[in-house]
Amino acid sequence: MLRVLAVDDEKPLLEELLYLLRSDPRVLSAEGASDATEALRRITRALESGPDGADVIDVVFLDIHMAGLTGLDIARLLAGFARPPLIVFVTAHEGFAVQAFDLKAVDYVLKPVRPERLAEAVRRACAQSGRSGEQPPAAGPEAAPAVPAARAARTAAPETVGAPLAAVAASAASAAARGADRAPEQIAVELGGVTRFVAIADIAYVEAQGDYARLHTDEGSHLVRIPLSTLEERWAARGFVRIHRRHLVALARIDELRLDAGTTTVRVGAAELQVSRRHTRELRDLLMRQAMG
Repeated sequence: MLRVLAVDDEKPLLEELLYLLRSDPRVLSAEGASDATEALRRITRALESGPDGADVIDVVFLDIHMAGLTGLDIARLLAGFARPPLIVFVTAHEGFAVQAFDLKAVDYVLKPVRPERLAEAVRRACAQSGRSGEQPPAAGPEAAPAVPAARAARTAAPETVGAPLAAVAASAASAAARGADRAPEQIAVELGGVTRFVAIADIAYVEAQGDYARLHTDEGSHLVRIPLSTLEERWAARGFVRIHRRHLVALARIDELRLDAGTTTVRVGAAELQVSRRHTRELRDLLMRQAMG
């Protein structure tokens, strides 16, 4: 069974990857590192402990685009060791595949990661590491772990392993369109291969995180791969307003507007969000109109 290190500087994506890896019976352990420095420290400790040490790492699932050293940089450094761990690249970019395989990567998995595609990467890593025979025998039907219906539907879909990113995007767009037809007041979010539908009315504010957006509700938060600018355009009619380059807020969920030493902030539940200078006047006007009915 494999001992795995997953490396990604986007915490929600790292958590998703770890969730999927830990669900695979061929993975003995899966730990995460959120930057290249932490990853190299763990890998160095593993190499120093030897092949039978407690810290050994069999395979590294490695993002390419990270702050500081890239995944390719890390792979080049590891290539200088006598017995480096295997490398599986997990990335949103198709254009580095040639460089990845030049570095003897076991596999090249495109984001968003599909469980069945990741399972194939684990299979290849098992085969190359020689640990495939250590997988425990398959359990009977009565011992099989429960699989959420949404994940089962995705796993059963007849998709080609290693499908191009465009095909994956088209599939996701099709699913989103079906969801929109069925529940136009909801947005689909995914975690660990399970699709949930969050009511837009439950979203208090949205936070930009690169090409992603984090939806904040009273119960928690959800990451979606949609730029904040796109949600701003789609949800303007639902009362969402831009208050900052990083934040989109449901006007009805603003509890307080505060001006302090030239800085404007709003309170949305327990969160206090800064309002940029260019959005301050428009926001005050909107709140005044709302107050006046």
